[in-house]
Amino acid sequence: MNRELTCIICPLGCNIKVRHENGAVLEVSGNTCPRGKTYAITECTTPMRTLTSSVRCKGGKLLSVKTDRPIPKEKWMEAMAIVNRQHPALPIAVGDVIIEDVFGANIVATKNID
Repeated sequence: MNRELTCIICPLGCNIKVRHENGAVLEVSGNTCPRGKTYAITECTTPMRTLTSSVRCKGGKLLSVKTDRPIPKEKWMEAMAIVNRQHPALPIAVGDVIIEDVFGANIVATKNID
C-alpha cells in the first residue's frame, strides 16, 4: 500500500511517499531530512497528535487546555471523556497541570483565569 504525506515537522513541507504493508513501513522517499522519515514512519504506524480542548471550571468559566506532548490519535475519544469530567477550581495560570498522565501526557491550561 502507498501513502502520500506532507511533512509538518519543518517549514520545507516535503511531499513524502511511504510504501507500507501489514503495519510495517517498507520504504520512505521524498523527505529532505531524517526528521521527515521519522515523521512518515510514525504517521503510518502510530499517529500521534496534540489534543486541544476546553473544560468548564467551577463557577462556569471556560478554560482552554492542551496536552503537553502528543498522544496516540486512537486514544483521543478516551482522553476527551477524561477531560470532560474535569471541573477545576480557580484561579488557574498558563501551564498549570489540570490532569496528570492522560495516555502519557499532562493536560495543561493554555490561559490564565482569575
